[in-house]
Amino acid sequence: MKEHTHHPQPFTGYQKFVVAILAFLQFTIILDFMIVPPLGAMLMPALKITPAQFGLVVSVYAFSAGISGLLAAGFADRYDRKKLLLFFYTGFVAGTLMCGMVKTYETLVLARLITGLFGGVIGSIVFAIITDLFPLEKRGRVMGFVQTAFAASQILGLPAGLYFSNLWGWQAPFFMIVAVSAVAGVAIVMYLQPIDAHLKMKIDRSPLHHLIETVSTSKYLLAFAATALLSIGGFMLMPFGSAFTVHNLGIHVDKLPLIYLITGLCSILIGPLVGRACDTFGSFHVFVFGTLVAIVMVVVYTHLGVTPLLWVIIVNVLMFVGIFSRMIPSQTLMSVIPEASSRGAFMSVSSSLQQVAGGFASILAGLIVVERPDGVLDHFEVVGYVVLGTALVTLFMMWRIYRVLPDAPKASPGVTPGGH
Repeated sequence: MKEHTHHPQPFTGYQKFVVAILAFLQFTIILDFMIVPPLGAMLMPALKITPAQFGLVVSVYAFSAGISGLLAAGFADRYDRKKLLLFFYTGFVAGTLMCGMVKTYETLVLARLITGLFGGVIGSIVFAIITDLFPLEKRGRVMGFVQTAFAASQILGLPAGLYFSNLWGWQAPFFMIVAVSAVAGVAIVMYLQPIDAHLKMKIDRSPLHHLIETVSTSKYLLAFAATALLSIGGFMLMPFGSAFTVHNLGIHVDKLPLIYLITGLCSILIGPLVGRACDTFGSFHVFVFGTLVAIVMVVVYTHLGVTPLLWVIIVNVLMFVGIFSRMIPSQTLMSVIPEASSRGAFMSVSSSLQQVAGGFASILAGLIVVERPDGVLDHFEVVGYVVLGTALVTLFMMWRIYRVLPDAPKASPGVTPGGH
């Protein structure tokens, strides 16, 4: 794909609403996924479970989400995307509500499994909707805004969730997510218009055949591999981030919300800027920049010893510049790859691979890192080297993908991108 630099086009009023509701929806999904690890200190004694059992509570969501994404792929292009979104979002909210009501370890694992089964598909539906409704020259900015949900979950979600859990117990954040999600659900029902232009392209294959054809299409395979590797690199540092900050960097646990807050605020600014850069300079060029920044900052971060709070915040912010400058352009490039008739299936398989790769990355990091009796983590720099290696391989893969992509049409066939 030969991307051209140009002045980004403005959004219509309806497009602005779609971007806002999708970003808000992603906020609830990401928050639900991210809230569990910080609750470990309260959850483990409350349910009398071991760190290994808690690890299963965290990872079962990722693996069930991966399975459901694969199972849903065959059906993803057979329904109005609005109806599909509402079905899975309702299941996600029900699973989250169950998480807040459980009393035992076994039922919590089951609740997380149910939440993952429904929540894991939503991200792929969101990205299929973005690709359906927005032409390529606007897509970078849309991806940038939607990805700010990750930062918003850090700023608003994690501190608020931890605050409420300190007041009312570890169940409180789940009830908070249910309340916020209900608002998003009502907005989708009332204002999001049907997204069914892809249904005009008849799919004669059975769901199983549609899935098999999607995962065996040669031009998709490299994209799937790059997606999985991106996720492995992205997820390896996350599970031990707070423990590393407290025990290795010497930052008091009370300062963690401040780090989340400042990093998140900066990320909210970074996301849209990266999206605009993708639309202006080309997604691949931004991805190269992000990879170089990420490599440098991951090596710096994983080699830190006891460090002043200000320097920890600066390193975290710069690391997020690298992360966002890889995440947003890679998703923008990936959105050009699938045919309109298999877009939902492609996104579902990609989402499934992201979830499974993320779960695998957490396990791999756990095998590398060793915790001393005083809580200090050994071999964290080895995790950094693994992330560096995945970043270099992914850069080569994205270059290959970029070279073979055709010039993208201004809009998808049968779709009116300009709004309603």
